[in-house]
Amino acid sequence: MEGPSPSRLNKDGIKIHQPGDFDGMRAAGRVVADILDRIGGSVAPGVSTGDLDAEIHRMVKDAGATSATVGYKGYRHASCISINHVVCHGIPGNKIPGRSSDVLKDEDILNIDVTVIVDGWYGDSSRMYVAGQPNRKAERLVDITHDALMEGIAQVRPGNTFGDIGAAIQRFAEAHRCSVVRDFCGHGLGQVFHAAPNVLHYGRWGAGPVLEPGMFFTIEPMINLGRPETRILEDDWTAVTRDRSLSAQFEHSVGVTDTGVEIFTLSPAGLFHPTTPQAA
Repeated sequence: MEGPSPSRLNKDGIKIHQPGDFDGMRAAGRVVADILDRIGGSVAPGVSTGDLDAEIHRMVKDAGATSATVGYKGYRHASCISINHVVCHGIPGNKIPGRSSDVLKDEDILNIDVTVIVDGWYGDSSRMYVAGQPNRKAERLVDITHDALMEGIAQVRPGNTFGDIGAAIQRFAEAHRCSVVRDFCGHGLGQVFHAAPNVLHYGRWGAGPVLEPGMFFTIEPMINLGRPETRILEDDWTAVTRDRSLSAQFEHSVGVTDTGVEIFTLSPAGLFHPTTPQAA
C-alpha cells in the first residue's frame, strides 16, 4: 500500500489533493461501481439480504480490494442494505424492520451501499434497486432521488460552494413534494473513509466553503416521500423514517477538477439508475 501523497489542507480544513491522486480515486471508483453493477442481477423477490452481502464480500475479495466497512466501528458486513422505509445503514442478514426475516418481497426498493479500498484509496457509492416491479409511488421516489443527486453534482465546479450543492438538491426534492433527510450527510474521502467536509444535502445558495480543484467527497442524498425525521433502531445502526414513509438514496464519489467535476463511481455498464438504463 502506498503512503499518503503530498497534499495540503485549505483554510476550512479540507484536503486539497494532487492531480495524480485522481488516478487512485478512479481505480477505487471503478471497482465499487463494477460490484454494484453485478450485484443488481441477484436482487429479486425471495433473495435474502444476507446472501446479497455474502456475494458482495466475495466480489470485493475477487477484485483484490478490501472492504472498508468490515470491522469499521464494529460493523461486520461488506455492505449496508436499506429497504423501503429504512433510510440508511440497514444491516444485511438482520430481519427487515416490520418483518420476520431478511427476505426480499416483490415491490421492495432497496439501497445497497458499498465502500472498498484499492491501493489505499476509498471508493464509496450506493444505488437503488428494485425486487420485482416497483409500484408507481416507489418508482417516482427513486426517480426523484436520482435526479436530485445529479442536480447536486451539477453544482460542483471551482468557485461554487458546498451550500450550492445542498440548495440544488433541496430545491429539486421539495419541488416534487419530497423531503430531504437532515440527520446524515456526505463526506470528504480519499485515503481515509471519512474526512472534512460534511456535505449537506440542503442549504443556502452561496453558503459554506468554496469548492477548489483537488477536493474529493461524496454526495449521497436521502429523500423521503414523507417527513424528513429519522430514528435509530436498537441495533445502533439502522435508521428508519419516523413516519414509516418510503426513503431512497443514491451516492457518487466525486472530485473537483479545474473546470468542473469528475464522477469516480460511474457505472461501467450504465446501470446506476435501476429503472432508466444508461442513466449515470
